[in-house]
Amino acid sequence: MFTRRSAGLVGAVALALTLSACGSSNDDAAGKPEKNDTRVFTADNGKVTIPVHPKRVVATGYAVPTLIEAGAPLVGISSWQRGEPMMDGQEMATYKKLTKVAGEQASETNYEAIAEAKPDLIVLGVPVPVLGDIDMKRLKSIAPVVAIGPTLPSQWRDVSAQQADAAGVLTKYESDKATYEAEAAKLKKKYQKVLPQLKLGHVGAYGDTSKGTFQREFNGSWGTNVVQDVGADYYGKVKKAGPGSKSVSEYPSMEQITDSLGQADAITYSVNADGSVPDSVKSVLDSKLWQNLPAVKKKMTFPIACTEASTYGDALKTLKAIDKAFAPLLDK
Repeated sequence: MFTRRSAGLVGAVALALTLSACGSSNDDAAGKPEKNDTRVFTADNGKVTIPVHPKRVVATGYAVPTLIEAGAPLVGISSWQRGEPMMDGQEMATYKKLTKVAGEQASETNYEAIAEAKPDLIVLGVPVPVLGDIDMKRLKSIAPVVAIGPTLPSQWRDVSAQQADAAGVLTKYESDKATYEAEAAKLKKKYQKVLPQLKLGHVGAYGDTSKGTFQREFNGSWGTNVVQDVGADYYGKVKKAGPGSKSVSEYPSMEQITDSLGQADAITYSVNADGSVPDSVKSVLDSKLWQNLPAVKKKMTFPIACTEASTYGDALKTLKAIDKAFAPLLDK
């Protein structure tokens, strides 16, 4: 559930990302929320009464990196291995120190550990379909539960805003967002004469080459959504669209790589945060069919690190990787 390739995220239907129509239950009467006031927060699991100022928050899934970055009063988290390579020293120290109340999967949720943490708010950062793997009745007996998770990779922006809002740390979130948007705008201007003119394709890191397939990602997917903020456009669309991420990525056979990416002026591909190439991508780059692609022959291929970003802090690292990868374009 909490893994990068959660089945729920891959197969989920489009999420109704209604931003929290939340307001303090006492705001109108008192004008300013008091320490123990509550408010009604609209999450994926409906309207939930939560503290205006939560003091002890448990977070799982996508809520983990967001609430660590924003400095939420966390008392327990799930494991979040996919984000570890992108954490800075302070974030990693916080991540390691916090009690792990769940693993990478929903089935690994430790309800006793959550109860022992005595939370006054539980934020489940998982897609709606995954909620079926969680004993919500049991969780609700411990503390108010808000479920806020993405079904499309690019939805991390709206989802993280909701999570920060629920946990009462929206101010820090908004600051990180402004920093990211300023940097993205700066890079968009820097590459405006070269990047928007290219028909781009992307090879993702989630391919399963043991099955003889690779992952092609389109606009709005993991490997493309931050690059789009810099002015990139990934041409084409999924041949047979499905729910969730299946609407923005597909898994053609290696034999189909020429049909899939042969028209691309340039191809980006996902690499690990340290720049190493994951096995799922290396198999593609090593193939003879890859070497015969027009974009490859023209040396128009670009590795992009940190494509797993799901927070503005992470996405700033993606922007740096994008700038490094595309710098040669300015010399062509």
